[in-house]
Amino acid sequence: MAHTKQSKKRIRQNETARKRNRSRMSKVRTAVRNVETNVGKVEADAMDKMMRAAASELDRAAKRNIIHPNAAARKKSRLAKKAKAKA
Repeated sequence: MAHTKQSKKRIRQNETARKRNRSRMSKVRTAVRNVETNVGKVEADAMDKMMRAAASELDRAAKRNIIHPNAAARKKSRLAKKAKAKA
């Protein structure tokens, strides 16, 4: 348990950041899942739109240090590879 005023404040800040990051990661996972589940099922223009949305969410999460930038790049690359293989 925290004793100092500073450590108590840090705990509050960590909790706020955790909630914010969970929300943002949820958006990322949803966008990625939309692409993965619809590969080969939708038309090319719809797939392109979903890919852009997923890439945007991944880039936004990387920019805000929720995930590592290299992890975002790797996920975007793998998604594009899957989408192209099924197209």
